[in-house]
Amino acid sequence: MTSSGNLQGTFSDKLMDVLNHVEYRRIESGEDMEEVARIRYKAYKLADILPLQGSRLIDDIDFDDHAYVFGVYYDERLISTVRIHNITPDHRVSSTRSIYPREIDALLDAGLSLIDPVRFAADPQVMKDMPAIPYLTLRIAIMAAAYFDSDRVLQLVSPQHAPFYRRVFYAETIVPPQKNRGKYNIELTLMATNTKEVGRKLLTRFPFFISNASERRLMFSRKVADTLPPLTIIPTARFVPEGSLGVDLPL
Repeated sequence: MTSSGNLQGTFSDKLMDVLNHVEYRRIESGEDMEEVARIRYKAYKLADILPLQGSRLIDDIDFDDHAYVFGVYYDERLISTVRIHNITPDHRVSSTRSIYPREIDALLDAGLSLIDPVRFAADPQVMKDMPAIPYLTLRIAIMAAAYFDSDRVLQLVSPQHAPFYRRVFYAETIVPPQKNRGKYNIELTLMATNTKEVGRKLLTRFPFFISNASERRLMFSRKVADTLPPLTIIPTARFVPEGSLGVDLPL
């Protein structure tokens, strides 16, 4: 009989192999943004998440200086996208805060910094054949938390997806499921991962989430010398020395 530890190892090994085919791209050109809009439209239409008629799938927040739009490419084909917000007490722009301002402001007023991954969308056809897409895409949120030394990673999700975030990301519920007050067509629940408490456990359990400092810098640096982001960024999980988590975390 296979032990649960071996099962976990097999899953992580498979995801690590998939990473060999993956590249990330920070989306900043108009042409790439149009491709992102197409992926968003396909995913949102299928799931009936947003009223699409007359809506803009690229909005002003995509270009906020604390927002980062990414494409995930598998063998050079765009398969998914996510927008990462780096929210701080001094910069409170995010889609999730526009829906739950009281709850998000309470965290920020307590001095916490947050990573808000939103606008997650995957090509529905590819998703059928590649259920690993959420792991490949949300790996970016884990990298962001490490790069910005954030206290929480938020999850604004439907109740049916909450068990996944609870199981994989050790997320805790902040707002229980409710019919949303905003523009979404579905019920939503707000969750958060306490990265300072569970970061070490998360990276140990799922080593494909590990990244080195160079990868994180390529993903998120916006220094003057780095005004043109690299065309593609290769995941580094398999290059981090065995036994290392790629980042200093509290015990």
